[in-house]
Amino acid sequence: MPHNLTGENGFNFNSKLTFPSASSPVENGLTCDTPSPKEPCTTPLSNGTLYSDSSSPSDSCIKPLCNATAEAKAQYNPEIEYVSSEEEDLACGWGAFAPSCLQIFNTPKGILFFLCVASFLQGMTVNGFINTVITSIERRFDLRSYQSGLIASSYDIAACVCLIFVSYFGGNGHKPRWLGWGVLIMGIGSLVFALPHFTTSQYEVHFPKDIGICSSNQSVHCSETVSSLSTYRFIFMLGQFLHGIGATPLYTLGVTYLDDNVKSNNSPVYIAVFYTAAILGPAAGYLVGGMFLNIYTEFGREVDVTPDNPHWVGAWWIGFLGAGAASLLITFPILGYPRRLPGSQRYIVMRVSEAHQLKDGSHKTASDPDFGKTVKDLPRSVLLLLKNPTFIFLCLAGATEATLIAGMSTFGPKFLESQFSLSASVAATYFGYLVVPAGGGGTFLGGFFVNKFRLRCSGIIKLCLCCTLSSLLAIFIFFVHCPNMPMAGVTQAYDGSALPGSSLNLTTACNADCDCPREVYSPVCGSDNIMYYSPCHAGCKMLSTSTSQKVYQECSCILDNTTDVGQATAGKCTSSCQTMPLLMCLMFIVILFTFLSSIPALTATLR
Repeated sequence: MPHNLTGENGFNFNSKLTFPSASSPVENGLTCDTPSPKEPCTTPLSNGTLYSDSSSPSDSCIKPLCNATAEAKAQYNPEIEYVSSEEEDLACGWGAFAPSCLQIFNTPKGILFFLCVASFLQGMTVNGFINTVITSIERRFDLRSYQSGLIASSYDIAACVCLIFVSYFGGNGHKPRWLGWGVLIMGIGSLVFALPHFTTSQYEVHFPKDIGICSSNQSVHCSETVSSLSTYRFIFMLGQFLHGIGATPLYTLGVTYLDDNVKSNNSPVYIAVFYTAAILGPAAGYLVGGMFLNIYTEFGREVDVTPDNPHWVGAWWIGFLGAGAASLLITFPILGYPRRLPGSQRYIVMRVSEAHQLKDGSHKTASDPDFGKTVKDLPRSVLLLLKNPTFIFLCLAGATEATLIAGMSTFGPKFLESQFSLSASVAATYFGYLVVPAGGGGTFLGGFFVNKFRLRCSGIIKLCLCCTLSSLLAIFIFFVHCPNMPMAGVTQAYDGSALPGSSLNLTTACNADCDCPREVYSPVCGSDNIMYYSPCHAGCKMLSTSTSQKVYQECSCILDNTTDVGQATAGKCTSSCQTMPLLMCLMFIVILFTFLSSIPALTATLR
């Protein structure tokens, strides 16, 4: 190590320190030269690291503290951090191509930037675009909600399958290479997810003006059957599987790579910035995806429907093409980083262990430099973790919070869309406005608090507990009641009475002669503030084209207060529920305090 270094704990290193490699003769023992009366030099630190108190390199303590060629007679000390002294290429580049101009990026801030870009793209794609376009995909490919939920959960299934093996073998391997190939697989997954748009026929949404009106020709031509379209869900699941495989190294090896190459005090800030980018990704996905949904999915085709129409399908696939291409580009700089950054050796040596000490002494075996390099050590590694109560309870807490976050992020925009009669783009935009300050701000503040107050493990866990208790205040969100929008034949009978057994009954005396097909779902809002399945099911016989908005007249099923026969306008009725501001405020509290504890909990897990 260089001369005159100031350690993380405030100790000055004035002489050269030489640490034996794992393959040296002192692999299982540490033998130091006994200082003579003129050599009052070696003093152990609290974490087992030796330092010299000599005033200059010319003093008697200039020789190495530990003799690497000494015989291994002392007992192995698990508190000593063994760092290889072998020559290692720490240059940034690709093989022999490592120009000096690239070395300015060979710093913790440099790798942090590229990892932030990768996490931003992952969050924008998996937690942003997919959750935004879920209703459009259901409409375009005739999917049910449980099928779209299976598509969304395919990401987590793939991550669970690959998580142990990627983190175990990647942790002992070349982490930047694992990260680079993971981002590459993630980009391929985005391109695969957009593939169904280019392999299906064009989406037809243009209907004749008189379609759906009572007593008109109600024949509907379907270009593709429901079964042929719904099979595309397997393509979407494949894309999500690739997303899960590619993102697995990012949030395991990426975090540990940052933690290994910076000071332990600065590690929470670096990790907080990394996760803040991951939180801002979904927010950008909601906002950008909402704008794309205002563009018709088939470029260059003129249609007579608007984004408010239930048959509208936006350009859901554009975001996946852009995110996939950006992921492929960010792969190359990540692959160029070395196994460890220059200067990171001093942080590994000076790090104080805060791990849970087992009574059976198993932690001494786990501290062996050769432990964990073969697959036979994997079962014992899992067993050691299962014996760590603090680690297990932190994992359980994270799992329960992830369950809530996954459900809210996937179906939150869809819930706003259906509950408050919003379009898919408006619902996604509102959700994006909610996630940006709450999720991103909470993630960054969590890491800032740990670094500002220099919290150790016990203090971090207390902070997480306070954040979790604060988020429980939002439990009152479940007491907010908002009735469903009344829809004739679906939520209530045509005469306003309740449907027996919640059965669907769209045919009644007022529309029995219309022969209305169920294939045409085009909801209209009657003058009685009740929605109807279609103009035909409302008994409407005429269409007024005097205004830009479609108005159906002479609707026999609509009883208006002023006339015997009412009228209806195209589209859903405006929701009369006024609890949306309260709902958004309580969701803000949940998201803020949930993400406020995420980085402290992750820091405690690493320690």
